[in-house]
Amino acid sequence: MSELIDQSELQSRAARLVDAARKAGADACDAIAVTGVSLGVDVREGNVEETERAEGDDVTLRVFVGKRTAAVSANQLDDPNSLAERAVAMAKVAPEDPYAGLADPDLLVKDFPELELLDTKELSAEDLTAIALDTEAAGLAVNGVSKSGGASASWRLSGIVLATSHGFQGSYISSRYGMSMTAVAGDGTAMERDYDFDSRTYFEDLESPAEIGRRAGERAVRRLNPQKLTTRTANVIYESRAARSILGHLTGAINGASIARKTSFLKDKMGEAVFASGIQVVDDPFKRRGAATRPFDGEGTRADVLNVIEDGVLQSWFMDCASARELGLKPNGRAHRSGSGTVPGATNITLMPGEKSLEELMAEAGSGLLVTDLIGHGVNGISGDYSRGAAGFWFENGEIVEPVSEITIAGNLNDMFKALVPGSDLDNRYSAATPSVMIEGMALAGS
Repeated sequence: MSELIDQSELQSRAARLVDAARKAGADACDAIAVTGVSLGVDVREGNVEETERAEGDDVTLRVFVGKRTAAVSANQLDDPNSLAERAVAMAKVAPEDPYAGLADPDLLVKDFPELELLDTKELSAEDLTAIALDTEAAGLAVNGVSKSGGASASWRLSGIVLATSHGFQGSYISSRYGMSMTAVAGDGTAMERDYDFDSRTYFEDLESPAEIGRRAGERAVRRLNPQKLTTRTANVIYESRAARSILGHLTGAINGASIARKTSFLKDKMGEAVFASGIQVVDDPFKRRGAATRPFDGEGTRADVLNVIEDGVLQSWFMDCASARELGLKPNGRAHRSGSGTVPGATNITLMPGEKSLEELMAEAGSGLLVTDLIGHGVNGISGDYSRGAAGFWFENGEIVEPVSEITIAGNLNDMFKALVPGSDLDNRYSAATPSVMIEGMALAGS
């Protein structure tokens, strides 16, 4: 399947842009060339609704003239000289940025590890149709499912090359396969829906269509006839799928750019306990077949596995070169390309599991809310104030009693982090990997 992407052509595009920029007067520059091909099939009620194939190319040139910078992008590279001249002209009139610049040469990746990013299995539209139909059929076969909200299957292939004016050139190709199904239970105004999905770098790692469809159907049926809760304080358990959002709030709070702007509620917490003792959070850019695995970051710099939280204590920010310079620290290979520049962020981040299963967490909590779905984005990154809509199940004596919906969960992330207890059921498939987590004593607003 890798023959669908010509890496030598990508390398040529990036190199030509770098050469053109230097000739146009750039003091330094980098160029990124990306290409991709994808194929997806959507089905509903046994019929194909859409088959879509997409192919695309993009190049971005970033130039530095002194401490001034600019970037231009194009879908085609017919005239690298014109693109470079335009970028340099833009940079000359841009405001100075004291933290702008390429990575220091001694930080650049020299050796590229084998990370199992490319599966060579190519799927046809017929293959994807069969997978999607099988997934949907499994969901519809669940007793209580009244209709399908649709099922899909897809694969994509992406190639990337980064070249810099100080000698770095790196490239890699990655693959991704996925499937999903949405099931609807009940009818009329009493309908409920839920979904399940899977996405992997290697096709062989995907769960079966039967498993994805069955879980989607069962999740939808479990939500029928939800009740409303009165306002109260209660223990809250987030199932692993919902708990990923909490890990996302942590990654946003330790983003080096947010720390430099002083817009994070954790800005003064380096070296302090922000979680309970024993809690570990690890960010690993080299996780084999990982969703966010990469041999180098958006600036070509090397990275190490970061123990972000160690025994509950905050150990590091995510930093690209610009945020590291502003903070007076060393970058740690967490640059992501974004528009005209880079932004720092996580790669494969994992909240390490605890010892108790979801059932044991519920038994320990006694009564409370099991969150399976979150709505809205009511989180203040500056103060840590947290307010999210939620649905799930009320449990008593460690056993589920009834489905509930239209609930608002409120708290503050500082308190939530310190009270968080991880379960043992780590879902390790995605770039943010978490087990279920329990947080005691949260405010619930109901009807």
